[in-house]
Amino acid sequence: MKTKNRIWICPLIVTGLVLILTHSCKKDVEPADKITDKDGNVYTSVTIGTQVWMVENLKTTKYNDGKDIPEVTDGNQWRTLTTAAYCWYNNDASTYKTPYGALYNWWVVNTGILCPSGWHVPTDADMNTLITFLGGIGNAGNKLKEEGMAHWNTFNTAATNESGFTALPGETRDGAGGGFSPLGNNVWYWYNNTSVADPACIFILVGDKGNVTYVNAYPDGYKRHGCYVRCIKN
Repeated sequence: MKTKNRIWICPLIVTGLVLILTHSCKKDVEPADKITDKDGNVYTSVTIGTQVWMVENLKTTKYNDGKDIPEVTDGNQWRTLTTAAYCWYNNDASTYKTPYGALYNWWVVNTGILCPSGWHVPTDADMNTLITFLGGIGNAGNKLKEEGMAHWNTFNTAATNESGFTALPGETRDGAGGGFSPLGNNVWYWYNNTSVADPACIFILVGDKGNVTYVNAYPDGYKRHGCYVRCIKN
């Protein structure tokens, strides 16, 4: 009888160990669609036409090679920069990091290693594809902005967010004065205009307007602006 018990017990033990090891291994495997940056921040995505965009603004303090991006809080220092830097709105990460992400100057964006691996800062071609799909430059703004007045001021009444892009009015840090614009009215995003010699460009969404505005950020004063980044999948 004892021999028979051993014959049955051993396979049960082996099977149990296999199940435990298999389960523990599965817990360590990240989902294929999980998007993380070098800080461990997790992002979600939305498909808009043929493109896949992050739903949240980038909030990393590291490049995708793991190197730190310098944080600059002092306004006087910010407005004289000609090197890479980031900050949080009002220098208050605890309040503004989660809803709005980080503000970067152009020299951060221009490194080409800001977005997580497999993603990039949008180009002019990416922007043209997005805007065309959403009905043109005069109509796309309302389809990109978060609907309602939870974050936007009350004149954001025409926004539908039908794209799922969910743009929030995180404003900007002024490149000339180093201060922060009042929240609730607009949002500035960097993009990379590859069709010109100096690719620094910004697209702007305004609460009471349904269009998208483009700004060429060639002067250093514009390049010093602290703007948000919304990554697009390669």
